[in-house]
Amino acid sequence: MATPIPDLTDEDFIAFEREACKRSLSYFIQRAWRVIEPSQPYVHGWHIDAMAEHLEAVTAEQIVRLYIAVPPGMMKSLMVGVFWPAWEWGPRGLASYRYLGTSHALHLAIRDNIRTRRLIQSEWYQRLWPVTLVGDQNEKMKFENDKTGFREAMAFGGLTGSRGDRILGDDVMSVLDSKSPAKRKAVKEAFLEEVPTRINNAERSAIVIIQQRLHTEDPIGLAQAMNLGYEGLVLPMEFEPDRRCHTSIGFSDPRTEPNELLFAGRFPREVVDRDKVPLGSYGVASQFQQRPVPREGGTFHRTWFEIVDAIPAGCRWVRGWDLAATAASPGSNAAYTAGVKIGRHVSGVFYIADVVRGRWSPGVVERTLKNTTTDDGYEVIVDLPQDPGQAGKFQVRYFVTKLAGYTVKFNPETGSKEARADPLASQAEAGNVKLLRAPWNEAFLDEIELFPNSDFKDQVDAASRAFARLIPTVVNASFAPPLVITG
Repeated sequence: MATPIPDLTDEDFIAFEREACKRSLSYFIQRAWRVIEPSQPYVHGWHIDAMAEHLEAVTAEQIVRLYIAVPPGMMKSLMVGVFWPAWEWGPRGLASYRYLGTSHALHLAIRDNIRTRRLIQSEWYQRLWPVTLVGDQNEKMKFENDKTGFREAMAFGGLTGSRGDRILGDDVMSVLDSKSPAKRKAVKEAFLEEVPTRINNAERSAIVIIQQRLHTEDPIGLAQAMNLGYEGLVLPMEFEPDRRCHTSIGFSDPRTEPNELLFAGRFPREVVDRDKVPLGSYGVASQFQQRPVPREGGTFHRTWFEIVDAIPAGCRWVRGWDLAATAASPGSNAAYTAGVKIGRHVSGVFYIADVVRGRWSPGVVERTLKNTTTDDGYEVIVDLPQDPGQAGKFQVRYFVTKLAGYTVKFNPETGSKEARADPLASQAEAGNVKLLRAPWNEAFLDEIELFPNSDFKDQVDAASRAFARLIPTVVNASFAPPLVITG
């Protein structure tokens, strides 16, 4: 005889709802949706689970710096600015937490403050988690609860005066801001100088940035370039297998097919293709694909470079250098010094065998140049740029003296960076430039793919120099005679 199922009381249902919401931010969002958007049906996508899992990791203090890059329309503002704070206050019992919610426009920050307050004060929420908002601080700009937790709205760049356990940056740069050097500079200064000083606890308080990519110098670009310790969840509209996102909590983009859509339930193929037209290649690359330059729109295409596991004998070798003008200060976004070693095989194929790169002081540059030349051996030509004026002449002659016994060549740079890179690009397009498989491959391909719109061009400059030295017609046309010093 089957065991009868007991009747469930209202208290049983409430207990189940509380526990289910406590365990899963994604479940909480689905239950809370009708409070915030009663006229819009909820459409679930796996990306919502992915974003929720990373925010849960922030709550668990596994992550304290997080950026999320997703296309428009992926529920990012509601996720980070509305549902997550309400989830931490209620289901997670963290009502003492304080939130600074910010955006590029104050009215957007206020919008999410109002929506969060509306959710917390709703009958559904109060029945499950009776969080009390205090009457003397319950306004659209800032509301506070009886556990001293609060959520405050402010424009990005105006954070001074407040501190929080969570700083929520939702689209802190607008599309128009991204086109203005002055606005980009202001956002950069706020992100680097203001945001880190507005947290309550240096070890435990969290900064979460969520946006669509707009420029190489937007906050996510800065976090990446300057190694600021952010975990990154990057989900492009169309899947690119070579850019599959992996994160420290074990997440991996589950898509398998090239161009597979992120959220077909709301953005099917016909909608995505329609919206690409007004965006243009730059808008698609940045806002849809989360890489703020066209992937196949620059001087080089990533797919032109085959990666090989071995290089055949019979190559003539040159290592070209690009030397940073000044030493980098700690945490700066200064240029790199780079040395790229390229060989020309008797078959006419060029092999890029090694890249050394770093932000070094003059003394470290000198040691690196000497050590790399020694490692390369006597058969590798060293090719150095000569800056204009007497200082440039002195520098290259100094290096030549330090490299006595090796073949050293130098000349001033002539023409634009793009013009100097064109011969290498032509051979790469023809399939005649290959890379030796190594850890530096990804950084090299990232830079060369973005060129000439990339922030850094040191690897391209060094590669162009080495390549030009290997082509006699180019050398004869624009390069000074070599200076060879033997010990």
